[in-house]
Amino acid sequence: MRLIPMPVALAIAAMPSCIYASDLLDAYDRARTNDPNLSRFNSLKHSASEGIALARAPLLPSISAKISLSEQVSHGSVMAQERQASDGSSGETSNQRTTNVTRKRSASITASQSILSLAKSADLRAARLSSYAQNAAYEAALQQLAGRVTTTYFRVLMNDDALLFAKENERVVAQQLERAEQRSYVGLSAVSDVQNARARRSTATASVIDAEKELSDSREALTQITGQPTEALKKLRAQLPLDIPSLSGLETWVSQAAEESPIVLALKYKVESAEQRVSSARARHLPTIDATVGYRKTGIWPLNDNAVAAANGRGGKGRGTITVGLVLKVPIFGSNAALSGVRQAIHERDAAQDELESTRRQVAREIQNRFRSVIGGISKIESTKSAAESSDGALDATQAGLEIGTRSLADVLAAELNLSVALGNYSRSRHQFILDKLLLKEAAGAVELSDLKAINSLLQ
Repeated sequence: MRLIPMPVALAIAAMPSCIYASDLLDAYDRARTNDPNLSRFNSLKHSASEGIALARAPLLPSISAKISLSEQVSHGSVMAQERQASDGSSGETSNQRTTNVTRKRSASITASQSILSLAKSADLRAARLSSYAQNAAYEAALQQLAGRVTTTYFRVLMNDDALLFAKENERVVAQQLERAEQRSYVGLSAVSDVQNARARRSTATASVIDAEKELSDSREALTQITGQPTEALKKLRAQLPLDIPSLSGLETWVSQAAEESPIVLALKYKVESAEQRVSSARARHLPTIDATVGYRKTGIWPLNDNAVAAANGRGGKGRGTITVGLVLKVPIFGSNAALSGVRQAIHERDAAQDELESTRRQVAREIQNRFRSVIGGISKIESTKSAAESSDGALDATQAGLEIGTRSLADVLAAELNLSVALGNYSRSRHQFILDKLLLKEAAGAVELSDLKAINSLLQ
């Protein structure tokens, strides 16, 4: 009546719960397809690339056409003399109202090309840098997804092991309670042993409930990332390669992150884009030059006999006019909007620089923490393994002492609890060591698909 031996417990923990089980690459592939956070960064990346086309459009030639048709009605009066009277005297004069109706059609086509516009050129450079920033941000999100999937996957494995050890501890404690009741019934043990065993059983049952809750929550967390229900997962094999990453030295990792980390590169591009926004805002005070070519044709059609009809003829087509020129625009006064735009762009640039510096410090701190975890992970695995082996041997000795009367049932229960805790610590240290190696590369911005494949090869 004891916990299963440590080698057997680890072998059982390493066995998948069914014949077919999903592995880490399966979860990662599903996450790449269904993770909404990665999809959001992908949409932002495409949106930023479209911003380049929008910023380039004002620098390209533009052609516009216009046609209009109008009708003009004008009223007037003319002096008219009546016919001569019968007695030979001249007739009286009178005003006669006239109405002239004229239709006018105008058609024009204009082509323009920006020759000099420093503000528009700066906007184009800013849009390109913003697109580079979003591409780097998407790459950072992709690496963070690998870290999130692996972390959540290993959390499921660790919680599954914890539940296994908690159930085994509950089973053994229940057997010890039954034995204590039998020994108390025949007078071989005190009532306190029974009470201690009952308390241990209640604690073990509560531990199982907590372990089941943690396992269920970790599975839901993996489902949240992958978008699909979590199946049986392959587990970490018993024998692991206890090696540190190929690059050794903390300064090497920090300098590598400063040059290659996608999240740092994204913020660098963001700062450079903000610099171009400042240049664009300042350039709005400067002159611009545009070249224009236009053709315009106007025709007039009078609808009654008048002077216009006499001059142009009914149905006149008019003449076409070609215009070629350069347009120079010089801003003179535009209230305080331009000055406020410059100040706003400067503040946004300063904020981007502060964000970059804060991220650099955070990345350096994260690398230091992960590097130390990897370096100390091997020692932690060895120490927790030694503790588990010692607890296993201590339990054997305590049970032997119980048989000869030198140890009490409370001592056996405490030894069994110590072994359960030691096995859980050993399981967590093994999983955390593999996970820390990946998280170190994630902090340095160096996660590749081959890293996930290497971890996946350790599952069975």
